[in-house]
Amino acid sequence: MLFKSLNFPSSNSRKAQVIKPRKFVNRALSLVAISGSSSVIAKSISASARDNRGTKKESPRDAQQSDILTLEEILTFPDVPGNRRVLYGSDPSQFGELYLPQKPGPHPVVVLVHGGCWLAEYGLNLMGQMAAALKEEGLAVWNLEYRRLGNGGGWTGTFEDVALGTDFLRTIAPQFNLDLSRLVTVGHSAGGHLALWLAGRRNLPNTSSLYKDNSLPVRGVVSLAGIPDLITGVEQNICLGSIQQLVGGLPSEVPGRYKQASPRELLPLKVPQWHLSGKEDEIVPTSYIKEYVKVAKRYDQVYLDVLRNAGHFELIYPNTSTWSKVRHAIKDILQRNPKAP
Repeated sequence: MLFKSLNFPSSNSRKAQVIKPRKFVNRALSLVAISGSSSVIAKSISASARDNRGTKKESPRDAQQSDILTLEEILTFPDVPGNRRVLYGSDPSQFGELYLPQKPGPHPVVVLVHGGCWLAEYGLNLMGQMAAALKEEGLAVWNLEYRRLGNGGGWTGTFEDVALGTDFLRTIAPQFNLDLSRLVTVGHSAGGHLALWLAGRRNLPNTSSLYKDNSLPVRGVVSLAGIPDLITGVEQNICLGSIQQLVGGLPSEVPGRYKQASPRELLPLKVPQWHLSGKEDEIVPTSYIKEYVKVAKRYDQVYLDVLRNAGHFELIYPNTSTWSKVRHAIKDILQRNPKAP
């Protein structure tokens, strides 16, 4: 198996929900229909942040500033690289960055999955500051990169990569003193979908090409503004056409794929789930997440925390008032004692 470690430079019934289309969605979907390009979707998502939040302030962001973070702001924040870059495959996107606490361990492990609507334009650097903050909490963090729409991802590459990258922890656990019995998946936005899917993939039928007989079990999932229900996500235009590109068609065209790809279709996950949502989130609305949580609570221990004065991106930035909630949810699952807030 390929392995390379590099030192970084320091530094199930369904009720459709009708939601009024958000600003610029029709314009963006028209562009997507014409081009089918992931880059067009990415530009449309960026336009969404500008249209919904106005002109970005030029002054530095205060740690407790109440203004809602925009995508443009997040993209300007400095990256914080991990201690090691580790390749889990031969594709340029098949790697992870490993953040290791100073203490010798064994370390609990967070598999961190970035979002960005599954698009190649967005990468794991979005989660660098969060990974570094979790490292300071004594957690080993595996910040996972994977093939995305535009660089070889989609059906089934994206799913294969997050599964392969997570299972690869078995290979590197002895070297880095990782305690895989204390492992939680954490994802933001599209990464929240993949973090939930990693917990639910054991429920895939053994006829699925994505099924693995000995997939690495997780203790629980923390989904930050995640996308847990792909079918409803298509209905509500979440990620502006990216879901259809990820799965390779509409639910009516490839229903079998949605049954394998959507966490809602894989319930029960049989592990605790935490869902955190910013009340001001206009990219993945709280109302959408609440619908999933309502269903998932029939099967699993599921908790939802709706955060005031937060939008879509505060959840991954440690210097905001939401960070204590994120940290609590992760540690709660690692202690096997999840409690509702």
